[in-house]
Amino acid sequence: MIRVVLADDHGVIRDGLGRLIAALDDIELVGVASDGVEAVERAAELAPDVVLMDLDMPRLDGIEATRRVLADHPETAVLVLTSFSDRPRILGAIEAGACGYLLKDVAADEVAEGIRAAARGESPIDPRAARTILTAQAQPDPSQQLSGREAEVLTLLVEGLPNKLIARRLEISEKTVKTHLTSIFRTLGVTDRTQAALWAERSGFTARRGG
Repeated sequence: MIRVVLADDHGVIRDGLGRLIAALDDIELVGVASDGVEAVERAAELAPDVVLMDLDMPRLDGIEATRRVLADHPETAVLVLTSFSDRPRILGAIEAGACGYLLKDVAADEVAEGIRAAARGESPIDPRAARTILTAQAQPDPSQQLSGREAEVLTLLVEGLPNKLIARRLEISEKTVKTHLTSIFRTLGVTDRTQAALWAERSGFTARRGG
């Protein structure tokens, strides 16, 4: 019997997946969590074979929860099940140690087979996520394509500075800051400041550029 902990902040999804798992003969739902902190706690208490992990959750997101679960219980397989297919989240989850990445629009039997595959030590990955991973492997580190000034702007963005203060710190105009941000977003494959900051954090950008 494959023992599963389900982590998702939406009660409707937890109930639906719970009914799906209950109907299976070879998979047992041993615990649920409504946020990332609870996911880490349930994994520690119950030692499941698989944690089915959402990414967008309160208190602690699924990527950091994955990292913490696997740091303490490397034998547990974490399978991401999320509605997000953007590059930063996909790469962040895989880098955190998730064994697979499924999107919530897949069929119920695909979720069940994904759990079984994860328990066997395999890597069930949605084709859309797989393309992102393969593209990332084929391309150089995007941060290496940033200019020195763009790297400085991104570093200050990560520190939480608004455009006005970034401009003041670098002694450039706000318009120039916005131009740099547009270029940064395009290079990193993100669409806004929040995604850029998350990308920088998850990729270790600040550690490489810091100092």
